[in-house]
Amino acid sequence: MTFEILIQIILLGIGVSADAFSVALTDGLVCSDINKKKSLFIALTFGVMQAIMPLIGFWLIELVEVVAGETIGSQAGNIVSKIVVWLAFASLLFIGGKMLIESIVELKKPKDEQNKRLFSIKEVLLMGVATSIDALAVGIALHADLSTTVTIWLHVSIILVLTFSFSLIGLLLGKQILKLLRGKTEISGVIGGIILILLGVWIVLSHYLGL
Repeated sequence: MTFEILIQIILLGIGVSADAFSVALTDGLVCSDINKKKSLFIALTFGVMQAIMPLIGFWLIELVEVVAGETIGSQAGNIVSKIVVWLAFASLLFIGGKMLIESIVELKKPKDEQNKRLFSIKEVLLMGVATSIDALAVGIALHADLSTTVTIWLHVSIILVLTFSFSLIGLLLGKQILKLLRGKTEISGVIGGIILILLGVWIVLSHYLGL
C-alpha cells in the first residue's frame, strides 16, 4: 500500500461522502429538534449505508463473475450502474419534491398553524438509502480496479469514517444556518428540498459526464 494509493482512497471517500454531507446539511436545516444523540444516529446511519453500498456492488459483480464469467459480470456491472444512478435520482427527486411542496404549503398557513418538521427515524433511513444507493456503482467500479478483495475493506472503512465525519459537519452547519433563519423551518425546508433535487440531478450528470 503506497502513500499515493492511500490518498486516492481518501479522495474517493470524500467524493462518496459529499452526498451524505448535503443530506445531513438538509436535516440540520429542516429538523428543529436535532440534538447530539440524534446527530450521532444520523451520521452513523449515513456512514454505515455509504460504506455498505460499495461492498454490495463489489460482491454482486464478484458473484456474477463466479457464476456466469467475467464477460457477463462486466456487462451486468454496466447495467446495474445505470440503474442505480436513476434510482438515486428518482428517490432524491421524490424526497426533495415532497419536502419542497410541504414547506411551501406550510408557508401559506397562518403562523400559529404552521407545523415544525421533527426528527424521524423513518425519514433518516429513507434519506440514507436514497443518498447511498448510487454508491453501488462505486463498488462495481472498484471491482474492476482492485487486484485483491482485501483492499475493498480499506475503502469501506475510510468511506465510513469520512461519511460519518462529514455528516456531523453538515448537521452542525445546517443547525447554524437554521439559527440565522431564526428557526424558520418552513423556509429552510424549501432550501432543503431544492438541495436534495439538485443532488439528484448532480448524481446523474456526474455519472454520464464524468464530473
